[in-house]
Amino acid sequence: MNTYLKFGLLMSLIIGTLVWLAIGGVSETKTYYKTVAELETMKDATSKRLRVAGDVEPGSIVRKGQTVEFVLTQESKKLRVVYEGSDPLPDTFRDRAQAVADGRLGTDGRFHATRIQAKCASKYEAKPGQQGAPVYSNQADRRS
Repeated sequence: MNTYLKFGLLMSLIIGTLVWLAIGGVSETKTYYKTVAELETMKDATSKRLRVAGDVEPGSIVRKGQTVEFVLTQESKKLRVVYEGSDPLPDTFRDRAQAVADGRLGTDGRFHATRIQAKCASKYEAKPGQQGAPVYSNQADRRS
């Protein structure tokens, strides 16, 4: 067999394997970002990785050992979430906080999260009657 033909077949095999691995990796790590209201209308939601955003319902956070259960609400829709991740919950995760849960919807109707992100918008807002400080100062502003 010709040396160039052997080399071409080997290169085709290597490139084909790399393309197959890349396509398989992208499809496995693909995550859909949905709201609580959109999740109810989504077909085959149990088979896909999802990120669901909503507000933590006041009084719904229940800690059971390593598991934390809470309810996300949005537009009068509710979603029960079970967090079983190894990372500690963020400091801003509390009642009425905006949260994003990353995981899968279970067949039991609860969302099984492996990661939680939370933010508290009021923490970063200026107090009433105060203006925010400038992020940087310009040298020209100091001279005038």
